[in-house]
Amino acid sequence: MTSVNVKLLYHYVLTNFFNLCLFPLTAFVAGKASRLTTNDLHNFYSYLQHNLITVAILFAFTVFGLVLYMVTRPKPVYLVDYSCYLPPPHLRASISRVMDVFYQIRKADTSRNVACDDPSSLDFLRKIQERSGLGDETYGPEGLLHVPPRKTFAAAREETEQVIIGALENLFENTKVNPREIGILVVNSSMFNPTPSLSAMVVNNFKLRSNIKSFNLGGMGCSAGVIAIDLAKDLLHVHKNTYALVVSTENITQGIYAGENRSMMVSNCLFRVGGAAILLSNKPGDRRRSKYKLAHTVRTHTGADDKSFRCVQQEDDESGKIGVCLSKDITNVAGTTLKKNIATLGPLILPLSEKFLFFVTFVAKKLLKDKIKHYYVPDFKLAIDHFCIHAGGRAVIDELEKSLGLSPIDVEASRSTLHRFGNTSSSSIWYELAYIEAKGRVKKGNKAWQIALGSGFKCNSAVWVALSNVKPSANSPWQHCIDRYPAKIDSDLSKSETHVQNGRS
Repeated sequence: MTSVNVKLLYHYVLTNFFNLCLFPLTAFVAGKASRLTTNDLHNFYSYLQHNLITVAILFAFTVFGLVLYMVTRPKPVYLVDYSCYLPPPHLRASISRVMDVFYQIRKADTSRNVACDDPSSLDFLRKIQERSGLGDETYGPEGLLHVPPRKTFAAAREETEQVIIGALENLFENTKVNPREIGILVVNSSMFNPTPSLSAMVVNNFKLRSNIKSFNLGGMGCSAGVIAIDLAKDLLHVHKNTYALVVSTENITQGIYAGENRSMMVSNCLFRVGGAAILLSNKPGDRRRSKYKLAHTVRTHTGADDKSFRCVQQEDDESGKIGVCLSKDITNVAGTTLKKNIATLGPLILPLSEKFLFFVTFVAKKLLKDKIKHYYVPDFKLAIDHFCIHAGGRAVIDELEKSLGLSPIDVEASRSTLHRFGNTSSSSIWYELAYIEAKGRVKKGNKAWQIALGSGFKCNSAVWVALSNVKPSANSPWQHCIDRYPAKIDSDLSKSETHVQNGRS
């Protein structure tokens, strides 16, 4: 407890060092000014009169500098509002229902050489489900929940259209923005990229204007949501006085794996239906009604390394069935990529006290290699109020909680989102932010850090600053269940662990 108080005192002193120095300096200047006489002021005025050219030049340079700064500085990017898609109740996919889907898919596969009820594979899938951290109220696509499952292109298109249109209709209803006011559109979906594109589908359905700047991002994994935000931000810095619409989703129907490779089966157990639509603006008049201002985006890509590039890869299995293979290197790759991302983001957001401690330990480690084994891990809780860690799975959340030195409440939004909605890929960070808002925790000036990991391998971060005490949006995905969290998670997970252990014995 004493060490904690000492660190807090150190942080306060170093962070407010200049403010603490300013008080005695101001007192000193005030003391000097109080001794000035009328004669001193007259002499100063006479000096200015005899050096008008110098004064004029200094004034001109000052005005020029201010104008140049105002013209060249990036305009703020505001998050007006966002909407997370909430599927209808009949698409709820409990663990038992998901297991039935797996059975039906295997049964429908007439090319399979093994029995559709092969106990070893089904038992493996069941154990992954029970350990995953997902609850019984996640959602699956209508095509796969149909008996027999419809794993067709038409079913995949239907799933994605329902998610995107549902999220956008709610967003436009909440913001009262006319779709024809949208100047920039960015849609990201990794696994499903039809022709015409999903961005073209949005333009057609909502009758967006003909000169819209539209982009469709595919194959970029679960971190593509932040990539889309970063792209929209750059475009808003170029195109003035307009709105940018970002849509993040993933397709489950197209991505389901029907083979026997266990490294490819894991994704079947984690991914669920979901999507988010985000409205950004660079209009000064939108600041008042916006929820957040975008402070930073940092993107890290380690794809130059072969292990990083291949750790999450879509490929054929031994029998020719397509699936996403997760390699054994994924944990190490994710950790390395996260560290590189933090190394870039840290100097932008950390207080001076944490930067100083990191610098001291960095120098000490270089000089005393044997005695100091690890670099100092900065306390990000001194700079960030809310953490939205991609709900990629229970192990991902556990690892980031440990690496960043976070407490259970810091990862509560991630665990709750994983339990209630599953891994919705690039949109999961928005369900997490919606959870924090539904709990009433976002106050004016708070910073929220969205961390997304994805294939390639990539780690991307976005930091938002709350412009007011943020309230949940209308039709929030959490409005009917927020009171049940987080207590239900621990209970369900402990039951699952007990069940798995009993099954082993």
